[in-house]
Amino acid sequence: MTAKNNVTRFLDSRQIPYQVFELPAEKHSAEETAALLGVPPEIVYKTIVVGRERKGKPILCMVPATAEVNLKTLARSLGEKKLLLPTQREAESLTGLQAGGISPLALLNKGFQVCVDRSAEERERIHISGGQRGLNIRLAVKDLVAATGAIWVEAR
Repeated sequence: MTAKNNVTRFLDSRQIPYQVFELPAEKHSAEETAALLGVPPEIVYKTIVVGRERKGKPILCMVPATAEVNLKTLARSLGEKKLLLPTQREAESLTGLQAGGISPLALLNKGFQVCVDRSAEERERIHISGGQRGLNIRLAVKDLVAATGAIWVEAR
């Protein structure tokens, strides 16, 4: 039986096509997830929580498994002066989700700005976290952007 959670129920309610992949529930890096799934790491996107220097909800930035967020490049892309990278514990506290399970689809209507690195524009489908450790979802990039209201950014 395929795992169901708020993310899959949301996708079902919007009739957004997706595939669920279940993995061991411990924390995996995005590159480890790609290896477990047998897919290229360039199509597995991780969600990085990024803080703002001034007040405002953090940003959820999606980048490929093989990339790191460049805070200066991302700040320039978003018109921000300075961005901060919270610790894992702070990211978990800000989102209410465990690292390895942070997903913009699990945080809809929570006030987070969602952005996706422009590298995803080259892809038809990508893998993202399903909102909990051990749950991975593959869906069309256009559906992810539409569902989350994400903006395209330079983040690497």
